Amino acid sequence: MSEPQAVANSQLPSRAQRLDQLAFGREHGKLLVGSGVGWALDAMDVGLISYVMTALAVSWDLSNTQLSWIGSIGFVGMMIGASVGGLLADRIGRRNVFALTLLIYGIATGMAAFSVGVAMLMALRFVVGLGLGAELPVASTLVSEFAPQRIRGRMVVWLESFWALGWIMAALLGYFLVPKEIGGWAGWRWALLVGLVPAGYALVVRRGLPESVRFLESKGRLTEAEESVREFEKHSGVSPSVDIETAVKQTPVSVGTAQQQRSSLFSPELRRRTIALWAVWFFVNLSYYGAFTWMPTLLLRQGHSLVRSFEYTLIITLAQVPGYAVAAWLIEKWGRRPTLASFLLGSGIAAVLFGVQTSPAGIIAAGCALSFFNLGAWGALYAIGPEIYPTAMRGTGTGAASATGRVAAIIAPLCVPLLLTSGGNPLVFGVFGASFLIAAGSALALPERRRQEMVE
Repeated sequence: MSEPQAVANSQLPSRAQRLDQLAFGREHGKLLVGSGVGWALDAMDVGLISYVMTALAVSWDLSNTQLSWIGSIGFVGMMIGASVGGLLADRIGRRNVFALTLLIYGIATGMAAFSVGVAMLMALRFVVGLGLGAELPVASTLVSEFAPQRIRGRMVVWLESFWALGWIMAALLGYFLVPKEIGGWAGWRWALLVGLVPAGYALVVRRGLPESVRFLESKGRLTEAEESVREFEKHSGVSPSVDIETAVKQTPVSVGTAQQQRSSLFSPELRRRTIALWAVWFFVNLSYYGAFTWMPTLLLRQGHSLVRSFEYTLIITLAQVPGYAVAAWLIEKWGRRPTLASFLLGSGIAAVLFGVQTSPAGIIAAGCALSFFNLGAWGALYAIGPEIYPTAMRGTGTGAASATGRVAAIIAPLCVPLLLTSGGNPLVFGVFGASFLIAAGSALALPERRRQEMVE
């Protein structure tokens, strides 16, 4: 049985309003770091496969087509995982889905270390993708629903910046571990074994992170919602004005009406933003995963040694960190839409320049610019999604957009061999540059939600 709904004419502020007005406190920090570690582990797994692919190109003598399928199959799982994960998050909770996804992809990544052939590796990478695809939109939704209004976008960019940490971890594993052989085992197998860490971290998420207050209210679990808000208030220096029993009875519930809960992503009020968001997700994924999944291998094919290719990629990866920092500052100064569009424009220009570089200095300079702008754009994109959908369909909306992007992520690695044959690196990165520009134009059609309450 759900608890009684709040009195409609109460003068008490809603729980969402109370959360919006808080200063950043210890509980916000715990939520951000707790979610961010999961995000970093996700990035580590996604980034690691590019180094594994490069090593397998040598040790298993794989063709570009085989490598492209290894790169793409995980995104098939991510496409399905993002859709299903978003739906589940609106039904069983953000925290539960977050923990479950960590468990799934952690175990599957560890098992992939024992792969005896391409078929086994691809099957396990598909399962890994199921978990990875569901985690990211769910984690960003959870953080958005607790973040104070004035820094909501910044907090989500901070969350997304953990991606850089995970990608750097992958680059370090790729540089120091993948090329080696330890105890008769290839380095890439040891690197995949590290992927078991997320399975253990799932327990931390399940026990240590709070469930979304808005989700709890939507399910009638008002006492739990009130207790959660009070925990955040306590560590932000705010004392409760009434006792819990009174608050449960008299606080307005900050969720939408039943009609809003049944609304479609393509209803008249949501159609424009859904199409624009899906377009951005599609073209950003096409460019990002096409470029970064293949980057070490393309450098290897260009004549650089395996170690040198990994070294260049590691340096380029480090440029993600300042990209996130600048985006986190601009997103509350300029707004979500101009920040996203500007960083996508910068990504497009950098991609075209990267495609025509042959010297080490040129590769590193253009690659760092691409990394800086592209990852700053990702931070802004994750900030926008949860803000434009009502609570009852927030997980569904962000998950569906992510799933659309994963379609492009599937296509991108498969296209690279064809583009290479037709026009080499200039054509590959010219196509990716054009995709970034289309994404920038689509971003301008999104609503601007800077310093506004979340849609309920």
